[in-house]
Amino acid sequence: MQIVNHNFELQTEAGINIYDITSQVNEILATTKIQNGQVIVFGKHTTTALGINEYEERLLEDLKTHFAQFAPADRPYLHNDLHLRNVPPDEPKNAHSHLIALSLNNSETIPVIEGKLALGRYQSILFFELDGARKRRVLVQVSGQ
Repeated sequence: MQIVNHNFELQTEAGINIYDITSQVNEILATTKIQNGQVIVFGKHTTTALGINEYEERLLEDLKTHFAQFAPADRPYLHNDLHLRNVPPDEPKNAHSHLIALSLNNSETIPVIEGKLALGRYQSILFFELDGARKRRVLVQVSGQ
C-alpha cells in the first residue's frame, strides 16, 4: 500500500466562512498513482472544521446563520476571560469558534475509486473557517493501491 502526505495552505477571511477545497484535494490525488483507496482530509486547527455537503450560496448562508445562533459570539464564555489566562496579547475572544468546531468534524475520509474521489453529485469538501482571518493548514493523506 502506498501512502502520500501533502499539506496545503488556505488564507481565510475573518468570521465564519466556508470554502470549497474539493479542487485542491483532487489536484493532490492526481499527483499520486493511487487508483483505489482513500483520502483523509484533516484540518490542523481548533477553530476550523471540515464537512462534506453541497456548496450552494443560500445553503452556505443558512449554515452561517445556524452557527451564529448555536454559539453566539457575544455570550460571556469563560474561555474569553483572557485576563485570567496566560495568553499572547493578540489572542482573540473565540470561545464560540471552538464550540462550533467541536460540533463538526476536523477530518473527512473519502473513498478513491479508479483514481477519483467517490463524491456524490452535489457533494463538495467544505472547509469551515470559524474565527479567522488566518493562514490555515490542511493535511491531505492519500492511501491505497
